[in-house]
Amino acid sequence: MNVANLQLEGLMMAVASINNLLVHKGLLSIDEIDTALRKAEASMTGDERTYEDMSPANRDAICFPIRLLQIANNAQGELDIPPFSELAKWLGKPRNLNVSGDDTCSLREGLI
Repeated sequence: MNVANLQLEGLMMAVASINNLLVHKGLLSIDEIDTALRKAEASMTGDERTYEDMSPANRDAICFPIRLLQIANNAQGELDIPPFSELAKWLGKPRNLNVSGDDTCSLREGLI
């Protein structure tokens, strides 16, 4: 695997952990973080000059970190966030289910 991919994986998990901590300390809610992530994705996809010139694969690549953080945010439990491999796996599964630790993917309504 490319070293840059590993670095990005680590960065995404660090941000997901910080988001989790912010929620558990009561500084932000899951919904507030979800709204911020949705705005970030809208900002990325709303830049028509850049976004329209990209292939669908590149568009998905740009949105991948944001969507992964949305899943991590909505999968928060009492302890910690799921591992990166689980979060990435959930990106390819159907929407509108609940994320649980038993290898079933479900996202809160309309997550991604």
